[in-house]
Amino acid sequence: MSSEWKTVRDVLAGISRSRAILGFSPSETATFIFSLKQPLFSRLRKELASNAEALNNEFWTISSLLDRLGLYTTELYQKSREEVIARQQQEMLELSTPVVKLWEGILALPMIGTLDSARTQVVMETLLQKIVETGSEVAIIDITGVPQVDTLVAQHLLKTVTAARLMGAECIISGIRPQIAQTIVHLGVDLGNITTKASLADAFLVALSRSRRGVQELLQRATQRTASSVQGANPVGLTTRINDGSSSSLFQNTRA
Repeated sequence: MSSEWKTVRDVLAGISRSRAILGFSPSETATFIFSLKQPLFSRLRKELASNAEALNNEFWTISSLLDRLGLYTTELYQKSREEVIARQQQEMLELSTPVVKLWEGILALPMIGTLDSARTQVVMETLLQKIVETGSEVAIIDITGVPQVDTLVAQHLLKTVTAARLMGAECIISGIRPQIAQTIVHLGVDLGNITTKASLADAFLVALSRSRRGVQELLQRATQRTASSVQGANPVGLTTRINDGSSSSLFQNTRA
């Protein structure tokens, strides 16, 4: 079609996209264009009733034009559907790789399903972005929901760990089941320089011991709880001990 039909193409593109989003089928979208034949043919019969040759020529011209427009809307419909599907797949990938903040300075990335190159890229980008936002020191990658680990999955995990280390965060891989451990050994994958744990709870304990902010926050909360419980149990006695200077040992024990 020539440039004179640009406005028509734009209108058809809008119709195709809207119908694709609303769930119409390609045939329904094309039929919408083909339905214009009947009123146009009726108009031509009235105007060219006395000229059969001209009527036939106009019928052929309009029929060919509308057929081309119908095919054009079908192509646009398919392209629009592909864009919708691609966007939905991207959104599902992002939803299937949430990065959760377990503690100050500690992130967790629970992974469910099969790992492929596209998903690994999303995982890596999401994790690195969260490390930058939170300044976390430790990231736990939990593969409990990964059905099987092969050479490709192991390589993807190693790439993610390496990228996180470059951002200044240490990684712990949790969810190593006996079957997965045997598979990793059989494949000859070297995870010697990566801390691995059987469960997310075990990995979280290791992460707490490695995270300075995590330990400090634990001590702070423990001290606050202890002080609150002591004050609530005997506020008068506590005040007396503070006033006469005999409370130093109490606060020393709390800090310990």
